[in-house]
Amino acid sequence: MADEPENKALSRIPRGVWVLGFVSMLMDVSSEMIHSLLPLFMVTALGASALAVGLIEGLAESTALLVRVFSGLLSDYLGRRKWLAVFGYALGALTKPLFAIATSTGMVLTARLLDRVGKGIRGAPRDALIADITPEAVRGAAFGLRQSLDTVGAFLGPLLGVGLMLLWANDFRAVFWVALIPGLLAVLLLVFGVREPKRRDGEKSVNPIRRENLTRLGAAYWWVVGIGAVFTLARFSEAFLVLRADQGGIPLALVPLVMVAMNVIYAATAYPFGKLSDGMSHIKLLALGLLVLIAADLVLATDDHWTTVLLGVALWGVHMGITQGLLARMVADTAPADLRGTAYGFFNLMSGIAMLVASVLAGLLWDQLGASITFYAGATFCIIALLGLLWRPTA
Repeated sequence: MADEPENKALSRIPRGVWVLGFVSMLMDVSSEMIHSLLPLFMVTALGASALAVGLIEGLAESTALLVRVFSGLLSDYLGRRKWLAVFGYALGALTKPLFAIATSTGMVLTARLLDRVGKGIRGAPRDALIADITPEAVRGAAFGLRQSLDTVGAFLGPLLGVGLMLLWANDFRAVFWVALIPGLLAVLLLVFGVREPKRRDGEKSVNPIRRENLTRLGAAYWWVVGIGAVFTLARFSEAFLVLRADQGGIPLALVPLVMVAMNVIYAATAYPFGKLSDGMSHIKLLALGLLVLIAADLVLATDDHWTTVLLGVALWGVHMGITQGLLARMVADTAPADLRGTAYGFFNLMSGIAMLVASVLAGLLWDQLGASITFYAGATFCIIALLGLLWRPTA
């Protein structure tokens, strides 16, 4: 499998996975056009404080965490994934005009909450749908492909936003209106381009919150959840990559390009490593991802010169490409098919909580002890995760 010709491997990935990948890409273009500019919009156009910006982002992300679990549970209970995903993408798309007409931070908060609710609703059903329609032999490649296309949107969105700001003399609201277009295209593509597998005759809906069903998520699944959470603690928020770049004297206008560079590397590596996971030990691949992240942390801790930061950011992107699709595949492999929505919901919840904890801890270390200690702490969590890989339950 590992040395299968590239065109043959791609041809074995179901059409629906390709469509879901392009849906993710279009929605990420739409969202990142706004999110990359939103802090500046709130501060300069609405007169918001940095504290208000932080509170809005924190509330929005916390809301998404709770919704992720419920949408996964609901998709298993209904036995249907697609239309929950459609609702989540549609809600995300329809929030874009709210940003364009916002006259207060309260309106921005409302728009961000609705946007994150939409993201929370669509995530678990979408990933479960990919697992449902993809043969196990190419499941890693399928998740890697979706992650690659999603990440392409993550760097195209900010680039398009910056380009339109330059073209239209910093007209935030005009850019926000344009962001509606790829969002609506994503919804239409999902509605007409993806066909959900039909339920087999006699197959009944499952109530995932019943004890006998929850216990079917065995030790192997919860091990994946725990490893995913520790990985997230080791990685913390990419916002700290931007702060490190700023310390190195990169011109302020060019600092956001650090995230573009990271996402380019991420997009370029997610599919190849996803395909590799179909024929290689997942433990060895996870260990490789952690070693790459340790290298990134050590590079970023050593120096803040722009060349050093760029190397660290590139390694960070490679780590993301190795691990993110792989962990999604491992959730699918260790969860019963009729509980995949629930499984992704809990996995996303724990990873999201870990991200909040990691980012708060990283911020405290950054303020109190400096940037280098923050990245050394990340490397320490990587070592803890490596130790966790030594123990894996058999069932």
